[in-house]
Amino acid sequence: MGEGSRRTDCHGESSAAGPAFDATQMNLPNKLTLSRFILTIAFLAVMFSKVRFHETIALVLFIAGGISDFLDGQIARRQKLITNFGILMDPLADKIMVCSAFIAFVGLKWIEPWMVVIIVARELAITGLRLLAASKNVVLAAEGYGKHKTVSQIVAIISILVLASYPQWGLAGETIFGFHLLGDAPWVTWFTEASKWVAVALTFISGWLYLWKNRTIYLQDL
Repeated sequence: MGEGSRRTDCHGESSAAGPAFDATQMNLPNKLTLSRFILTIAFLAVMFSKVRFHETIALVLFIAGGISDFLDGQIARRQKLITNFGILMDPLADKIMVCSAFIAFVGLKWIEPWMVVIIVARELAITGLRLLAASKNVVLAAEGYGKHKTVSQIVAIISILVLASYPQWGLAGETIFGFHLLGDAPWVTWFTEASKWVAVALTFISGWLYLWKNRTIYLQDL
């Protein structure tokens, strides 16, 4: 037996010691997944702060979170680094990041509360389903349409943040996002509204399909 695999207690008796957690051994996709939790905390802190250009800073933080979401999946698949931790925690990190942003927007009156209720309810339902499946030793991976839903939500959140922050960007912001394409409002205004509706629709549809496909998981306990 190797050194360090057992420890001696205060009475001189040996007992088995569990392996110590070493963060340096965590693979890169899982590190990127965990980074989204940190970025979410920073995002919320900045959103409700009074620092100058806090909307723009929040936008940068959220984009960084979205990039990490894209990269961890790509790296995990290409380098065959898919783990049960990643399968469970990657969607959870997405849900916390997205739901935190939408709930913050309700407080700022940037989105209708009923839209966020649908989004949060869907995410809670799917998380509950995954926990129920895990209790039965079944791991439910994310589906393709679920990823499309996540992309639509990220686009909606970024659009909302751009709409709130582009006036801070001077002439460049007004030139790119402030011109009128349809009607009297800047094009980013109606694009943001459209992105909200698309995100809500895909969230509802993808949630219903996921619950229906995996209905045997919860119907067995009824």
